[in-house]
Amino acid sequence: MTLTIATWNINSVRLREGLVARLLREEAPDVLCLQECKSPVEAIPMQAFRELGYDHIVARGQKGYNGVAILSRLPLMDAGSEDFAQLGHARHVAARMESGLVIHNLYVPAGGDVPDRAENEKFGQKLDYLTELRDHFRWQKPDRAILVGDLNIAPREDDVWNHKSLLKIVSHTPIEVEHLEAARDAGDWVDVTRQDIPDGPLFSWWSYRAAEWDVADKGRRLDHIWATPDIAGAAHGSRILREARGWTQPSDHAPVFASFDL
Repeated sequence: MTLTIATWNINSVRLREGLVARLLREEAPDVLCLQECKSPVEAIPMQAFRELGYDHIVARGQKGYNGVAILSRLPLMDAGSEDFAQLGHARHVAARMESGLVIHNLYVPAGGDVPDRAENEKFGQKLDYLTELRDHFRWQKPDRAILVGDLNIAPREDDVWNHKSLLKIVSHTPIEVEHLEAARDAGDWVDVTRQDIPDGPLFSWWSYRAAEWDVADKGRRLDHIWATPDIAGAAHGSRILREARGWTQPSDHAPVFASFDL
């Protein structure tokens, strides 16, 4: 069986219900993980998604902020959530499929604008979130699992449009990359996207501030798909649907895809 999974920071699932429906119709992933839903669970427009065959949802919601959801054509059950760094935010949810595969959907804090926890509380919260994520996977080693989401860090030099220019910009600072890599290493996670596309610039986010985002192409790869080593070898077909960034009233993120032969 081939399982195709997509992850997308939708920046309001109710405002962009039509874009989610378009993605489901045109791309038809088996599982779609959304971040920054900005909606209580009961207000997520599930009827429109059910009509497209996505009858199953596991979500954590929050009015106006954060929020994560897993939509699926295949049966799944709620596998819980963690409040990393005790922020009281809806930033993580997990689902277990009938095969036993566990999917983690994460929305890591953005971290504000100043990369100094002494001056910027949000940056400290981001680092604490990643530290607790590391500890969680260190003590609860995952297997047959996929982790996706807006991790709000572009770790590699070719994950940003200009490495030197962004070294002091939140999302690409060395301390953030160090914390993200520590969390990845703790779970032995494999960066599936870069396993499939090992070289060259690769972006999933472009700022709203750039009028001609496609021409300027000042992007960052903030959205990720990881897998545990026992299934990472079954991954293929990784891609970023860049064109979705140009849809009408788009999210500033583009969906990221990967398929697994499981």
